[in-house]
Amino acid sequence: MRANMLTSVLTELNGTSADIEASGIISTDGLMIASVLPASMDEDRVGAMSAAMLSLGDRTAQELARGTLEQVLIKGANGYVLMTYAGPESVLTVLAKPNAKLGLIFLDVKRAASSIAEFL
Repeated sequence: MRANMLTSVLTELNGTSADIEASGIISTDGLMIASVLPASMDEDRVGAMSAAMLSLGDRTAQELARGTLEQVLIKGANGYVLMTYAGPESVLTVLAKPNAKLGLIFLDVKRAASSIAEFL
């Protein structure tokens, strides 16, 4: 039941913008909780990489006195990866197109992360 509700939140998030290509909820130890990913993407790989990047971002923010980590943004030639906490033990990872309107995506991701944190 909970997995269906989380998948519903992700489906709604992906539907808010044509720029969002995929999304997933991952535990901080790298296990995929729920996802709306293309069939060509490996859930385990996305989960492990998201957890690793968030951990590195956390440590960087602490070591450089930037306060509590809010999100990690990676920009590549083929688009963006945005990771943000969705509760104390989970991460929301979103893949977006290279021409995405990031302001709108940040807003939608923040709302989705709040909904996810309530479920978990």
